[in-house]
Amino acid sequence: MTDTPRPDSIAAPTADPGVEVPPGLPEPEAEAPAADEPRSSEPGADVPPAADGEGEEAPAATPAPRRRRDLPASALIGLLTLLLGFAFAVQVRNTDTPQVLAGAREEDLVRILDELNAREDRLREQITEQRAALQQLSSSDSQSSTALEEARKRAEAIGILNGTVAARGPGLEMTVRDPDSEVRVADVLDAVQELRGAGAETMQIDGVRIGVSTAVTGEPGALLLDGRPIEAPYAFVVIGDPQNMQTALNIPGGVVQRITSRGGSVTIKQAQQVEVDALRPLDEPQYASPVTGG
Repeated sequence: MTDTPRPDSIAAPTADPGVEVPPGLPEPEAEAPAADEPRSSEPGADVPPAADGEGEEAPAATPAPRRRRDLPASALIGLLTLLLGFAFAVQVRNTDTPQVLAGAREEDLVRILDELNAREDRLREQITEQRAALQQLSSSDSQSSTALEEARKRAEAIGILNGTVAARGPGLEMTVRDPDSEVRVADVLDAVQELRGAGAETMQIDGVRIGVSTAVTGEPGALLLDGRPIEAPYAFVVIGDPQNMQTALNIPGGVVQRITSRGGSVTIKQAQQVEVDALRPLDEPQYASPVTGG
């Protein structure tokens, strides 16, 4: 009777065809290609060699390619790189001047430094001059003399305007003749207003100084100026711009035309120097008082 061979004694196919494995040894498994080695999708590609040692188990095959797992990381790295570039561009724009200085040549930097030093010296000189002027004005003697000079100039100006100080300067002399006693109060007032509007600074009529509170009253032929009688011919002496004042008096429908239309006459003479020497008493306010304090 012939013995039937046992199943484990049957030769099993190995990775290399035609090679039998002795009975009792474990069947070798087919080695998978290494994960790091590229696989070729073309038919007939070379199969990687098996491991050197017989009977050693080959590493298990990788379920998915490693490249697919690296795609999200690559996208994240690209996004971070884009954001970093944008931030760098903003920083460079904000620090444009330091970048320019960093790229300047040595002689340019020396020139810029010299200009800054010169500017600093000029500013220091100006500060020194201002401090000296402040110290001079702050000293008691200088402050007192300056204040007195300013007060004197202001008092003279006020005195000329209100008629308490005599004055001289360029102006004109106007003579108004009234043979028929037709000159009225309104004519004298209009003449004063026209002259003031043309820039007259001070004036007098028949030796009476015109001030802020001057009043013209009376009837034609018997006019009163601040209560003092004046008689024709009426003599005006005015300080101001001669040409402007003469033009204002001769406007159509003005003072000269009205007086001549009623039989009177007006003579105007410009002069480089006239003198207003009539004075008026200082008007003291009865109700108004100066405001003091802050």
